[in-house]
Amino acid sequence: MNSPASATVTGRLPVPGATLHHEVRGAAGPPLLLLAGGNSDAAVFEGLAPVLADDHRVIAYDPRGNSRSTLDGPPVDQRVEEHADDIRRLLDHLVPAGQRVRVFASCSGGLAALHFAGLHPERVEALVVHEPPALRLLPDAEEHLRLVDRVEETRRREGTGAAMAVLSALFGGRPAPELPEERDNTEFFLAHVLRPTTHHLPDLTTIAAGAARIAVAGGRASREQTVHRPARALAAYLDQQLVEFPGGHVGYVKWPREFAEVLRVTLAALPRRR
Repeated sequence: MNSPASATVTGRLPVPGATLHHEVRGAAGPPLLLLAGGNSDAAVFEGLAPVLADDHRVIAYDPRGNSRSTLDGPPVDQRVEEHADDIRRLLDHLVPAGQRVRVFASCSGGLAALHFAGLHPERVEALVVHEPPALRLLPDAEEHLRLVDRVEETRRREGTGAAMAVLSALFGGRPAPELPEERDNTEFFLAHVLRPTTHHLPDLTTIAAGAARIAVAGGRASREQTVHRPARALAAYLDQQLVEFPGGHVGYVKWPREFAEVLRVTLAALPRRR
């Protein structure tokens, strides 16, 4: 392992049905796993990860099916449960047995992180989930899930550009921002990720049992957007105050240093399991 905090060591881990591309920065400090969501890959953290590597061993990876994390067979619909198992296998590979990790998880990565934490609470020291798209937590869930279905219908009829325009309703009508990425995963996301993740209902009872080590977060600039509302609903269920971060749904891209400072404070405030 290279010693400079900015150095990045990459690797590939075979898991059932896929091979995961992963990246590690920083040689010292507690392990911190960054989980991308949607059509993103580890490149979305290219601004945030080096800042956090000053005092953490930062791990990031491409979710299976995205960019360099290739599937063994043809594209298939993605399951939150399988992505949670990828987290377990990756940590088994990169983190010494018995060492707990800190986790920051964005968008659909938050759903996988919540599922993983529920199954393996002994592995998680602190978890910050940022705007997980758990639409089924909303009282008007059916309306938004019908929109997701329209996105898929539009993709089939008119292609990805038109489908993303329909999806923008979840983001206040704004087009998707340009994000750092190794490859364009939009087609795979629309066809195989969007519907399974937005229809996933987290196990609230299990999440509540581990709520002392979980913080639910949202973007200051996305307060009025539908994508922000499940985070607020989850925080309310856990009787927590939603933690606000700089920017919107992917504020860590535009404001990495400011985002990192809020993340450090939030992680430090969570109780430590003994």
